[in-house]
Amino acid sequence: MREEVEMVLNTRIRPALQMDGGDVELIDVDEETGHVKVALRGACAHCPYSSMTSLNVVERQLKELVPGVTKVETVA
Repeated sequence: MREEVEMVLNTRIRPALQMDGGDVELIDVDEETGHVKVALRGACAHCPYSSMTSLNVVERQLKELVPGVTKVETVA
């Protein structure tokens, strides 16, 4: 599952965030629970919309594209 999450982050999510000066870092994948932890970096780390970015972009795409992902949590 970790490899699939990394692939989606690298090919779908990261390029869009980098266009706006941000980035996302994969912190952890718990394959038993399906919980994924990510950290927003760059401009995304301090953006007032970062919680919406995390929920609407990162979580939605990971849940949609990686079987088994049940939750995405943003950590510092």
